[in-house]
Amino acid sequence: MKRMATLRKYIDIGANLTDEMYQGLYHGSKKHEPDLNAVLARAWDGGLDKMIITGGSTTDSQKAIEMAQSDSRLYATVGCHPTRCNDFLQDAEGYLNSLKALIKDNKDKVVAIGECGLDYERLHFCEKDIQLKYFEYQLQLSREFSLPLFLHCRAAADDLVAILAKNRDSVVGGVVHSFDGSEDALQKILDLGMYIGINGCSLRTQENLEVVTKIPRDRLMIETDCPWCEVKPTHPGYTHVVTKFPTVKKEKYTVGSNNQVKGRNEPVNIIQVLEILAAVRKENIDELAAAIYDNTNKLFFNK
Repeated sequence: MKRMATLRKYIDIGANLTDEMYQGLYHGSKKHEPDLNAVLARAWDGGLDKMIITGGSTTDSQKAIEMAQSDSRLYATVGCHPTRCNDFLQDAEGYLNSLKALIKDNKDKVVAIGECGLDYERLHFCEKDIQLKYFEYQLQLSREFSLPLFLHCRAAADDLVAILAKNRDSVVGGVVHSFDGSEDALQKILDLGMYIGINGCSLRTQENLEVVTKIPRDRLMIETDCPWCEVKPTHPGYTHVVTKFPTVKKEKYTVGSNNQVKGRNEPVNIIQVLEILAAVRKENIDELAAAIYDNTNKLFFNK
């Protein structure tokens, strides 16, 4: 009889597969051959059932959709990241219409509006007032296309919650991804009926580990936010990681080896997020995996 673990299925709700690192480029410098196909193969072999490729601008979203067209298990989001909301300034209506066109033309692949939201930790990319204005401006897409939101929130929970509450009639559900906020922020987001997405960046501190135990099981999702947000050995939850993969420095990496690139996250590492969550929440890992899988299908794929 097969072990239950082999039957686990995962959906990575936040995979930045269009990032140049999967083409072997790091800060514009080529370190190895493109290896996205190898990364995807590792993911499918490791139990990934679907992946949602993150879009954060019209250009990004277009690339995400094109990539999603290559495999029935890949999907995409369409939206404007808070740090890129300056893109709206020249012609806000035109920019919104370009997002709408991408959604209309690719309804089989676009499963969420986003990545959108607020980021007060990186105001040097886009001022707060511009972020607030164009986050709210994008919300109409959720109702128009009956799509949930894929939300970004950094040090901005109160404003995010206020805007979502004010626009409740425009919002068809959603998930705050890469959540690393306080228990107070968690409760406010849950009160709006939102889901919570957890990755390595959500598990960096002892407080983070305590907060994730408070997320109701039926509101929980997992992700990698790859190539970023890996679970690092310095993180307090790392002691709960059972499944570890060999890594080598990017300069020594060869496509086709069993190694991963050191410091570059991959979708297959989603199992580490699950292992930490199951341990700190004191839950059966297979039951937790099944619940998370069901939550994710319910929000994004029940059409």
